[in-house]
Amino acid sequence: MRIGFFTDSYFPGIDGVTYTIDLWRAELESRGHEVFVVYPDGDYEPGPRELPVRSLPNPFYPGYRVPTLRRPSSLPDLDVVHCHGPAPVGLLGRYYAHANDLPAIYTHHTPIEEYFEQSVGREAIAGALSRLYVPLETALLASFDVVTASTARIDRDVEHVPLPVGIDTDFFEPTATDWYPEATVIGYSGRLSLEKHVEHVLQVAERLDEYQFVVVGEGPRRDQLEREAPANVELRDFLPREDLPTFYSSLDAFVTASTGDTLGLSTLEANACGTPVVAADVPPFDQTIGPENGARYAHGDLEAMADAIESCLTTDRDTRAAVEAYDVTHTLESLESLYRHGRLPADERASEAEDDWSLSDDTVE
Repeated sequence: MRIGFFTDSYFPGIDGVTYTIDLWRAELESRGHEVFVVYPDGDYEPGPRELPVRSLPNPFYPGYRVPTLRRPSSLPDLDVVHCHGPAPVGLLGRYYAHANDLPAIYTHHTPIEEYFEQSVGREAIAGALSRLYVPLETALLASFDVVTASTARIDRDVEHVPLPVGIDTDFFEPTATDWYPEATVIGYSGRLSLEKHVEHVLQVAERLDEYQFVVVGEGPRRDQLEREAPANVELRDFLPREDLPTFYSSLDAFVTASTGDTLGLSTLEANACGTPVVAADVPPFDQTIGPENGARYAHGDLEAMADAIESCLTTDRDTRAAVEAYDVTHTLESLESLYRHGRLPADERASEAEDDWSLSDDTVE
């Protein structure tokens, strides 16, 4: 099949959407498909079947770009369109599918309304924008043949297929190399933005000053976090992809205070490398993080957060086994079925899949 991925987030930017598209593309092409990626141009040299759309810098969210225009007639002939966002490139994909009477799939990656407050700086204005925006995006999603989401956290009134984006468990596995053999280290990797609440990680690090904390990432709150970081916290830029398994494997625990994830790829990648995860008891972590692979705590409760970290440091957990169901090979089998038939294989109905992929329980550390 000739598959078109239409995305408003791509290299050189680093985030879960970009890495998911890159992984899916490689996996699909290894199965004999051709995958074309349509994306906003930037400081990135396109390779084969990568089709840039002219774009401008995003004044509200540095690191991302605002696409302008690409003529649909300049795109190749496709068999299926798969959109990965509701912004201009995603809209281009939806129009292309409609104009050519093609199957149209949409994957919900990001609750964009979570980013409004950081962009406009005022909670009241952000709330008003959210109330306007969510119905518009819901209407767009309803126009697709199939909508997928990694967990039940989609917050859109549309039918959807629960389909985790998946992780490469052959790549993310425990490594023999340990970067921190002499210390107990708690780590975080991801965007340094408002909805990630990385300041909570710094605050709990100040309470647990006998441990070392390593925060890896870039984003609009980087400068402020550097000013606030206590002495036992090291801030590092995003690591090369090939270094992530070693980083995760070297940690004694991975911690996140995010309230803006739809799956939390970094948490599952850390689990696949043998590292337990501490996460707030909010979606999606109330479904993905449980006693088998980590501990949850009430968001904003620093004492409970510290207790959850101590629990992960003192309790053995087979975290890799707990996330085998998220292996990307399962995702790709389902994707191929969606592309061909508009539904999952008979033995992977959405309701069963949602149950199988949930690690939640009613206990919060």
